[in-house]
Amino acid sequence: MAVVLILVLIVVGSVLFHVLSPWWWTPIASNWTYIDSTLVITFWITGIVFVAVVSFMAYCVFRFRHKPGNKAHYEPENRRLELLLGGGTAVGVAAMLAPGLIVWNQFITVPADAASVEVVSQQWLWSFRLPGADGKLGRAETRDVTPENPLGLDKNDASGLDDVIIEGGELHLPIGKPVHILLRSVDVLHDFYVPEFRAKMDMIPGMITYFWFTPTRTGTFEILCAELCGVGHPQMRGTVVVDEDADYQTWLGQQQTFTQLTASSGELPPAN
Repeated sequence: MAVVLILVLIVVGSVLFHVLSPWWWTPIASNWTYIDSTLVITFWITGIVFVAVVSFMAYCVFRFRHKPGNKAHYEPENRRLELLLGGGTAVGVAAMLAPGLIVWNQFITVPADAASVEVVSQQWLWSFRLPGADGKLGRAETRDVTPENPLGLDKNDASGLDDVIIEGGELHLPIGKPVHILLRSVDVLHDFYVPEFRAKMDMIPGMITYFWFTPTRTGTFEILCAELCGVGHPQMRGTVVVDEDADYQTWLGQQQTFTQLTASSGELPPAN
């Protein structure tokens, strides 16, 4: 009977903890409410299965507890039960996977009007690059990274000369406009994650990964690295500020371009 009581308390305690817990997601600040909805669906499905399985275990322990003279019935196969359990499991798994696949397709399908923003990670610093007046990001290679060229831009690519460089500073974004985040690492695995945006992606050396989102409220949000990247991993923090459009344009006008950055370091890019 003690085992039955423990199992019942586990079920009741788990449900109450989930319903009454003060710990929940941070308020969302992007268009990815679909991700929250998918997580809620997963919680419901796994929660119902958990309660059903543990409750059934408690029932079996109580109903079929040892009694003098009772003999267990041995039934090595039960096709009906196997089909029921197999079919029910398949339906449950499909119900959890289908919403996730739909959201993933949306997550990687970037709108045509999304503005590109490059995020570059290194131990243990976030840097950013935005297109200049031409609206295009220039080429960049990790092999070209130097103290004077921290993001490794190709100095022979005219498209990159007016790119806006933010090394270790705040990234500002305008509210209500889709953003195509291009992710690049110059050393080890990192992961760009802003909890309020519900969007994260690994940053793999030698590859460019990406996702997109639309900021839906102004404010200041913390960037976290969600991949263990060395001894300084806990301190690898950054900041995203979502502005009204006028404030964003004011901030953008105060930032240095690649040409200005190289000129201030005494290394001018080649003339075209």
